[in-house]
Amino acid sequence: MWKQIIPGIRVTLLLTVLTGLLYPGIITAICQGVFPAQANGSLLYRNGKVIGSALIGQNFSRPEYFQPRPSAAGNDGYDATASSGSNLGPTSQKLSDRVKASSAKFSKENPEFQGPVPADLLTASGSGLDPHLSPAAAAAQIARIAKARNAQPADVQALIGQLSEGRSLGFIGEPRVNVVALNLALDERLPIRK
Repeated sequence: MWKQIIPGIRVTLLLTVLTGLLYPGIITAICQGVFPAQANGSLLYRNGKVIGSALIGQNFSRPEYFQPRPSAAGNDGYDATASSGSNLGPTSQKLSDRVKASSAKFSKENPEFQGPVPADLLTASGSGLDPHLSPAAAAAQIARIAKARNAQPADVQALIGQLSEGRSLGFIGEPRVNVVALNLALDERLPIRK
């Protein structure tokens, strides 16, 4: 009996050390040395204080900021401990009602915008925490933001252009702009003028 148990215990200990300690330790050391910001969560700082992450969407509701896409993460959305999509299908009445409500809210808050509301302003991402919008969704909010900041719409548009990212590796995903980074840039480059 011990002839079979002892080798099993040895293999378990060996694999625990290799895959549970050695491998994660080496990968962590490499990441900390090569990509320290990304390995530590891509944190964003203002005045030495952490104010968020470039990887996790945050809710911005004031008119002088770009508003992100809706979130289904947690009860009130944007809960990083409860990352999830809504799991509502295309035939769901609840999803239809939520999209209609989001569309009405967007139209009320952005009365100058004409045309169809970009889909990413009406639907949650798969994680509920996507920090990105399409450049079209950001552009749909320009008039409201320029008015709230007493800025020129062209300056807000230029900021979107400067911070827009193309497809990863030239072919993966869609063009996008990080809402958190965009709002930080708004505060730095186009502060609210009264």
